[in-house]
Amino acid sequence: MNKRLLAIDDDPDILRVLKANLELYGYEPVLAESWAGAQDALDKQLPALIILDVMLPDGNGVELCKDLKRRYPKIPVIMLTAKDRVSDKVTGLESGADDYIVKPFETLELLARIKACLRRTMPSEEKAEIGDLAIDFKAREVRVKGKTVELTPKEYELLRLFVANRGEPLRREFIRKTIWKDSQIYSWSRVIDVHILHLRQKIERNPLEPEYLITVPGVGYKFRP
Repeated sequence: MNKRLLAIDDDPDILRVLKANLELYGYEPVLAESWAGAQDALDKQLPALIILDVMLPDGNGVELCKDLKRRYPKIPVIMLTAKDRVSDKVTGLESGADDYIVKPFETLELLARIKACLRRTMPSEEKAEIGDLAIDFKAREVRVKGKTVELTPKEYELLRLFVANRGEPLRREFIRKTIWKDSQIYSWSRVIDVHILHLRQKIERNPLEPEYLITVPGVGYKFRP
């Protein structure tokens, strides 16, 4: 399960408190004091949830939330703000935020809201059936039209990553850091493309016209929902 949480706030004291408490409860917080810093973090690896301050030095949280939900519709966003008027809460929620909490806040309340958002959005399926493709995540078995196909460990990890992020374009850099982690694979390497090719040959009816693993020009790949 992805335990990475991205917290975006221009107050370093709030970020410090968030980091300490989130780590205490087993999360992996990534901190950003600006929208530019948040974009860098998103390019490296997608989080399971985003905590977003409504006022940032280089952007308005409401507009940024709209942009986030457009680009990453499956990632929940909790708006964090000092404003407590009902109209501000409504504006935040209408921007696409999944929840809204007012500063100063109790850590336990924020943690409860994080857990609630993740329960609503994290895939809990142990099995998935998509077209002719059937996957048993617990048994690590993949079948196409009822016939078991043998995947290498990396091919299986790739498929699971794509299925968990159905419909979202995944950048090559994100795929590399998630699947190969600290391995010495350079940005210009064709290793990812070769693995995608082999995976297509095993799960697609016609690898030259893929139905599942779609190339997104200039970005990377996505798994068609």
